[in-house]
Amino acid sequence: MYIYGIALITLFVPLVISKLYYLSIKDPSKQSDWVDETSSFLSYDFEENVSLVKEELGDSSDMVLRTFQLGDENLKTALIFLKDIVDIEMINNNILQPLMTDSPYNDLQDYMDQIKNGLLPVSEMYETDCVKTISINMLQGNAVLLFQGTDHAFILKTPKSKTRSLEEPVTETLVRGPRLGFNEDIGENIALLRKAGVNTDLRLISSQVGSRFNKEVVISFVEGIADPTLVESVKRKIQNIMIDNVPESGIIEQLIEDQPLSFFPQVQNTERPDKVIAAMAEGRVAILLDGTPFALIVPVTLSMFLQSPEDYYHRSISATLNRWLRYIAAFLTVFSTPLYIAFVSFHQGLLPTQLAMSIIGAREGMPFSIIIEALIMEVAIEILREAGLRLPKPIGQAVGIVGGLVIGEAAVEAGIVSPATVIVVALSAIASFSLPQYSMSTSLRMIRFLAMFLSASFGLFGVLVFFLFFCIHLVKLNSFNTPYLSPAIPYSTSDWKDLLVRMPIKMMNKRPKFLRPKNSIRKQ
Repeated sequence: MYIYGIALITLFVPLVISKLYYLSIKDPSKQSDWVDETSSFLSYDFEENVSLVKEELGDSSDMVLRTFQLGDENLKTALIFLKDIVDIEMINNNILQPLMTDSPYNDLQDYMDQIKNGLLPVSEMYETDCVKTISINMLQGNAVLLFQGTDHAFILKTPKSKTRSLEEPVTETLVRGPRLGFNEDIGENIALLRKAGVNTDLRLISSQVGSRFNKEVVISFVEGIADPTLVESVKRKIQNIMIDNVPESGIIEQLIEDQPLSFFPQVQNTERPDKVIAAMAEGRVAILLDGTPFALIVPVTLSMFLQSPEDYYHRSISATLNRWLRYIAAFLTVFSTPLYIAFVSFHQGLLPTQLAMSIIGAREGMPFSIIIEALIMEVAIEILREAGLRLPKPIGQAVGIVGGLVIGEAAVEAGIVSPATVIVVALSAIASFSLPQYSMSTSLRMIRFLAMFLSASFGLFGVLVFFLFFCIHLVKLNSFNTPYLSPAIPYSTSDWKDLLVRMPIKMMNKRPKFLRPKNSIRKQ
């Protein structure tokens, strides 16, 4: 019975901690300290308004305050902006020049109406009396226009457009498919979604995240397809994010997933616009954050992480074969090393005689047990993988290839590990490289270590117990109220056309049922 106790403690403690944490973050009392309910508003005092704006941003050194007077009545006017993030040419030509040279000022209200009706040639303009709104817009690269005798200010759209060019996605390379990927500018990312095709049902809902460093986040979905309950759930979770800074979409991913301590990702990230469009066409929701090229897709299933956009650009037979290879690679990533340990340590009789004699002969004189050998090689592979990622690209590739060959050969020649262990660990590493999603590859590599320890302790029985609790966890796991193993569990015959096999496009005429789309029929 102690075996069951160890297995239960090993596998269920993370799940219990995850559940308790999830309940704690859903408690409103734990979030009340983050809410800032104070906000200042403009008055009819011009000098006080200028001071409020300056104080809100700490009278920063990059703030420009341009004051001047209009008309015969010498109306006090102030233009305030942050010089390094605005388009100076636009401010000079489209704001200051019309105000100072073409300004037909007679009456304040009449003059403000003229500004709203076209005196200033800027693309976007609106009024506000909230100092917090003014500061947020200034930090986004907009200019603020204040007048004496009014408690409202004009927000003028003047951000500097300076981003890197569109390039091929680095983390998701394809043989066939679009070569454009997202970049760090959310405006260009939205434009990529718009350019995917004319669609009047594409909806973009903008919001702000970050209590101290405010950033724009956009929720994107196709109205008439996406489940309204799903859209509301995503909006609610985004609005409940109370944190100082959100530098990358990975922070949002961690804050909106249901079980943060689970080994498996419950949100998918991607750099590919075509992947986001395809997901929204099925009824999913995308989340874009300013400052990162990685968009998020929810809800997700396990099968999504083993699929590639390229599956749909090739014929169904070749796509199905590639998909089977990925499922086999995922199995080898997790179970190849644990099964090797179990057979060699406990169940040599289950191996073919010649193979067993070969492995035993190669291990003769080895100083370490099989689990220590496997751990040495697994840790060495992980270190080489990390080194290859952190070094400059030309050097990193050399370290990954040469380092693996040198360390493996040297370890065998020194008698530290057996050749069979090197082969099995290398097979496991190569299998993990073939998975299209890096986050899933990392998750499977982590749980492999747990399977190795259980295998070294209890043999095939430990592997079996690990597999059972592995399946139990996957069955219980959800992503935005969508079962993680859908469409396998719960079973849906029509959705199996895009699970283990990829049927011809003509036969895939329905959207996945588990996403509860408002319109389940694809228009052919």
